Amino acid sequence: MTDKANLQLALEQARSRRDEQLAALQDYLRIPSISTQPQHRDDIYRAAAWLAQFMTDSGLHNARVVETGGHPAVYGEWLENPGAPTVLVYGHYDVQPIDPIELWHHDPFGAEVVGDRIYARGASDNKAQHFSHVEAVRAILDATGSLPLNLKFLIDGEEEIGSPVLPSFVAEHTEMLAADSVIVSDGGMIRPGQPTLNHALRGVADFEVHVSGPARDLHSGSHGGAVHNPAQALAEMISKLHDDQGRVAVPGFYDQVVELTGEERALLAERDYDEAQWREDTGAPAPWGEVGYSILERRTVRPTLEVNGIWGGYTGPGMKTVLPAEAHAKLTTRLVARQDPARIQKLVAEHIMALAPPTVRVTVDTGAASAAAVTAYDGPEVQAAMAAQRAVWGVEPVLNRNGGSLPILATFQEVLGAPFLALPLGLDDNRHAPDEHYGLEYLYKGIETAIRYYYNYAEETKKH
Repeated sequence: MTDKANLQLALEQARSRRDEQLAALQDYLRIPSISTQPQHRDDIYRAAAWLAQFMTDSGLHNARVVETGGHPAVYGEWLENPGAPTVLVYGHYDVQPIDPIELWHHDPFGAEVVGDRIYARGASDNKAQHFSHVEAVRAILDATGSLPLNLKFLIDGEEEIGSPVLPSFVAEHTEMLAADSVIVSDGGMIRPGQPTLNHALRGVADFEVHVSGPARDLHSGSHGGAVHNPAQALAEMISKLHDDQGRVAVPGFYDQVVELTGEERALLAERDYDEAQWREDTGAPAPWGEVGYSILERRTVRPTLEVNGIWGGYTGPGMKTVLPAEAHAKLTTRLVARQDPARIQKLVAEHIMALAPPTVRVTVDTGAASAAAVTAYDGPEVQAAMAAQRAVWGVEPVLNRNGGSLPILATFQEVLGAPFLALPLGLDDNRHAPDEHYGLEYLYKGIETAIRYYYNYAEETKKH
């Protein structure tokens, strides 16, 4: 039987199982696998065990819960097609906390279906999306008995806390995880009904700045004007992190940045995203940023340095005339291709220390850091995915550079030497927010997209 005939059989099989697919997803979503909260440790293991069994039931081999040194991962494979390419599917079964619970209108772990949506923490981010890939495997195997390529699954239990141990786990298990490419279905399409492919994500680096002055909080009437207020000193330093052109003012920050080619900028400009859309997305009164670049370029292909939080002193109701002893800030920088995260952390920390006045004490702590990840936009992964999305949605997919970060993708590229494809199967859907949900249309079309992708990728690799 031809691959085309097998593809149709697999699609029909998937469509015949929609009631079972929804019921299984509801069971999965009802497990509160919150990775940040120790009281949910048993739920983490329960979700991992559920997924390993689900993989086995779907026809994957050697599906098991794998200890990593942190929360466990779940691994499964199907390697019965010699000579065909191998794809590693990555996702995560851990979910965000549910706070603030009072803003939810649905039980966060009730997996309630209302209209055409299923409501639950983790529905969009990320359970339904990697669930769709496993269901795609089931449909193909049930219909045809064989996959058109080889597959490996690695489903993370710590993505929502930064996957702290996964890079070392990947480095220690390169043979087990070896693949020709990596696919991750996470994040969201840029708008409803518009299939989107992300072939580039920015890296990220984390900082905390701590400023201290007097030995204790002081009366501002008695000491104001004679002591350099740490909160003011911190604000003065932060104000010098950018110049008046919106560029990061850290010396050497742009040294490794490679400008996009004219073709790449033109490709990005094809995205239908203007200032009106930006205003709707942000609610901000006017754009700001690096002069000479479009709003979309600032959001996706340029490096940034952002203040994520500032605190210090009295912030309660009414007046308290205090001169605070300390002030603090959290910063992150988004990095683009070829920027070395360790080098950027060193440059930013040195610059902040150079800005520190002698009237206060300043320390800079550096945290997690990861490099940007970029895949060729004309590679077989992209071509196979675009064809799959075009067939399922009936519209032309958007090839996108995502401004966010998924640190493990850079690890896969560096350690496994495998290109990646970020293929979101849903929308934003209140990820990390109350009333997270997932559209049933996206569930069923996501399964069909994965089925088509597997067949398309196997065929595309024959051309390269």
